[in-house]
Formats: sequence, structure tokens, C-alpha cells
Amino acid sequence: MYAAILAGGVGTRLWPRSRQANPKQFSDITGAGRTMIQATADRLAGLVPPAQLYVVTGSRYANLTADQLPEMPAAHILAEPSGRNTAPAIGLACIALQRQDPGAVLAILPADHVIPDRASFQAALAQAEQAAQDGFLVTLGITPTLPHTGYGYIKAGKNLDVAGKLPVFRVDRFLEKPNLATARTFLNDGGYFWNGGIFVFRVDRMLEEMARQLPELYAGLQTIAAAQAAQENGADAAEAERVLREVWGGLESISIDYGIMEGAKQVAMVPLEAGWNDVGSWDALDDILPKDAHDNVIARGDVLLLDSQRNIIYGGDRTIALIGLEDMVVVDTPDALLIGHKKQMQKVKQVVESLQEQQRDDLC
Repeated sequence: MYAAILAGGVGTRLWPRSRQANPKQFSDITGAGRTMIQATADRLAGLVPPAQLYVVTGSRYANLTADQLPEMPAAHILAEPSGRNTAPAIGLACIALQRQDPGAVLAILPADHVIPDRASFQAALAQAEQAAQDGFLVTLGITPTLPHTGYGYIKAGKNLDVAGKLPVFRVDRFLEKPNLATARTFLNDGGYFWNGGIFVFRVDRMLEEMARQLPELYAGLQTIAAAQAAQENGADAAEAERVLREVWGGLESISIDYGIMEGAKQVAMVPLEAGWNDVGSWDALDDILPKDAHDNVIARGDVLLLDSQRNIIYGGDRTIALIGLEDMVVVDTPDALLIGHKKQMQKVKQVVESLQEQQRDDLC
């Protein structure tokens, strides 16, 4: 099995730790001592060797990727000239593998997830690999723990006859993010899973679906692939880069879910129960880090708490003292300090937007 880590995006809701110059996937958001992209690579140890690991990221983050993942081949860092959503990004990984092993099984993994149960995660990936060998495009369905309205859902169909220890279900349909009443119905009915954006497939099958459903994207990718193949055979590297930039800018910006998975043939799902969390905002640390006797989460730093409960603190290089605070988030960095209520953390994105309007690029 090969794996491609998708490491684009910035993660504005995790400001001020996540910035344009150093977005959340390249940061240690949980205080574990490893950045999120490093933790994603660590999670594959024993299943996918470093030589079979790829990263798709923005061109400005190529050097950062190389610094943080020195064990993987530098040539496997696939730099996008600009963000074009997940379908083109996954296509870029597919054409890289197409030249050497078109029947290879490729796992697609977002770089910014927290999955503490590595054994269960690897077992689900191995089961998905088996189904992918049979021609299925496979997604891992996260077993829901609450009626979340921020995720898309997957409706599982019949159990498929696929060898292995874990169940594999045919996907009946993908569903948009629901309202609260609908999400509660999903949980009560059963058979619904969160769509975590983790996919496993044979490269030839994915490219076949791209050719059928997104023919213009497929044609553009093949033009890029031809230029890259010519470079490998001795052509000017600058020409391959020119073709990439020129073609890439004209590709449709579309997600793999909308562009491919919803209309694909032979789509399957393997359930995943491994403590998954996409860490979309600072309040997510409540669900993934241990708490003290007063339900405070200290992700990082030297922190003193007096009469304070249910807070989340991500400290920096100075001591932080809280007195009489409840349900607050405090994030300290050398040039910016965030303080807000846990239930208001989705508004951090608005802070970033305000700073951008003020042209405070130093803080964005």
C-alpha cells in the first residue's frame, strides 16, 4: 500500500497557532511533541514504508514538508501551484503513481486529524486495502458518537463479501451536513457514519472514475503527467514546471466527494472506531486531551489555575495564571494572544478575516 497525505489549507480556526506561514498541519496543536503531519506519518509505521509515502501540499510548504518528514523521498513531495480542492490534489498523487505502478493501492489521508488508536486505524486501512484490490473505491466511515452537524454522513448499505476481519459495507449514499434534528435521526436509526475524508483505492480505478466523471480534470492531469514523464526521461525540468502551472490554474476546483465518490461505481465503506477527531477548532481539544480534577485541559505550557474550571489552555514560553475563569480558551503565542469562550471558537475565523482586511499579514 502507498499513502498520500493531503497537507493543503491553513486552518484559520486554530489561529494564532496556525498561520499562513506555518499552518496547523505543520504545528504541534495537541502538545504531543510532534506536528500533525508528523503524527499522520507516524500512524502509518509498519503499514506504509516511508519510501511509499507521498505528500500533496502547497508549493510554499514543500520545504517545510521536507524538514518535518526527512525520511520520505523528496521527490514524493507533490507541490500544488495553488489550492484546487481535493479532487485535483488526489489526481496529482494518482498520476505520480500511475507511471510506476498503476494498479497500486493508494490511501488518502488528511494531515490534520488526530487518531489515537493506531492499531484500530491500521486494521481499518488494511481491510480497506483488501476491498480496494477487488475494485472498490473505499472510504473509512467514522462511527458517530454524537449528532454532529458539522460533518457529512455516509449511509451504509449491505455487508459485502470481502475477505478480512472487519466488515465492509456498500455505500448507499453520501449525505450533506445535516441539521440537528436530522443528525439525531441518523444516530437513532443507525447505519450512518461520519465522512472523515479518508479514502483507499487502486490508482487505475480512481483515474478511470476521473475520466468518466471529470473528463476535463482527467485530461489536464494527463497533460501534466506527460510533461513530468518527459522530465524523468531527460527533458528540461523548467518545462514540466511550466506545464504544471499553466494547466493547474485551469483545473476545476472540486472536492473528491462531489466530483467522484457520490457518482462512482463500486463504492464501499469500512467502519473506523479509533478516537478520530478532525481538530477543527480549539474547543476540540476538550475531546482528545486529558483533563485535570476541575475539567481543565492544559495542552502546553506552564499554567497556574485558581478557582477555574473547564478551560482549555495552550501556553507559550511564559507562565499563564487563570483566576475564577470557566469555559474559556487561552492560546498564547509570541505575537498574539487569543482569549474566548469555548462555545465561540468558530468565530476565530472572523478574527483572521478582520486581520486580513486590516492587511495585518504579519499576524495571518
